[in-house]
Amino acid sequence: MPHDKPVNYDLGKTVRTETLGEAYVSRAVADPNDFAAPLQDMVTAHAWGTVWSRPGLERKLRSVATVSMLMALNRPTELKLHMRGALNNGVTPEELRELVIHASVYCGFPAAMDSMRQAKAVLEELAQEQSQQQ
Repeated sequence: MPHDKPVNYDLGKTVRTETLGEAYVSRAVADPNDFAAPLQDMVTAHAWGTVWSRPGLERKLRSVATVSMLMALNRPTELKLHMRGALNNGVTPEELRELVIHASVYCGFPAAMDSMRQAKAVLEELAQEQSQQQ
């Protein structure tokens, strides 16, 4: 059953798309009748339209914070997505590697090893996508 979009949805969709990419966001919000659609709308409006849109932190720094928190929380699916977003927001591959190394001290080596696997996968996917575009 379709529903009304929450306040800040359009702004959130713009910020989310700029960070995570058109393909991902389009898939996430494509079907308004999807069981998860109300949650996707909330995430888009509240996380992206309210929090990510606030002044005070540039997107690169928000990405660094988000990646760090997701490593600590051991959320590999969201981590991989936000690592890609961090790269879109100006984090370099070297900075991403250093974030993972830094997390090893505070989150433990198992979390850092898993996070490094996610980072390597993202970088490999991006390299493959770039080679296909050429």
